[in-house]
Amino acid sequence: MFNFYFGVGFALVNFVLFLLCYKWFGKAGLFAWIAAATILANLQVVKTIEMFGLVMTLGNVIYGTIYLATDLLNEKYGEKEAKKAVWFGFFTLVMTTIIMQLVLVFEPHESDFAQTHLEALFGLMPRLALGSLTAYLISQYLDVKLFAKLREKFSRPDQLWIRNNGSTMVSQLIDTFIFCMIAFAGVFSWDVWLQIFFTTYVIKFFVSAASTPFIYIARGFKHPEEAQKPGN
Repeated sequence: MFNFYFGVGFALVNFVLFLLCYKWFGKAGLFAWIAAATILANLQVVKTIEMFGLVMTLGNVIYGTIYLATDLLNEKYGEKEAKKAVWFGFFTLVMTTIIMQLVLVFEPHESDFAQTHLEALFGLMPRLALGSLTAYLISQYLDVKLFAKLREKFSRPDQLWIRNNGSTMVSQLIDTFIFCMIAFAGVFSWDVWLQIFFTTYVIKFFVSAASTPFIYIARGFKHPEEAQKPGN
């Protein structure tokens, strides 16, 4: 049960740091958070843990905060800014992938100790990288559009939880399906594939639900830039 209880605390740390990043740095902090989270999520995913008898990967909590950030941008600054943030995160992920692949090409000195560790972290198969990038771009754009549509029907301030959870839970389902299909279809048997798909989405589902109080807290923070909210 250690991983479960530690995981709860780990999620809280992620949410609190997210709040601090927005409180201290405003809209720029949300863009910076998305950039950092896309990189950290793809580093954490190489580590597997066991919880309740199931093997799962890390990275789902920090990845879930990306949806939290884009939904908050959509809520306070408009759909255009949320879309810009999606592309910013996508560029960050592509940039990191390209640069680190080039880093791995350099021949290490005989005294070097980092090459094998860097290969373990960044030498991912192209199939995994393709799955991650494709799933990110499609699901994030879907999340932005769904949030905007839900805001038309559920526009009251107290209905933010519907906009946030409705858009995130649907888009993360698509994200999980796309990534698992590209990365793992044909690699594992279908029963194992279904277990990976199910456990990954369940974790994302609970992370999304747990993040709801934090988006309400973040919405209450005031920054001067909100006066120039861009149009959609």
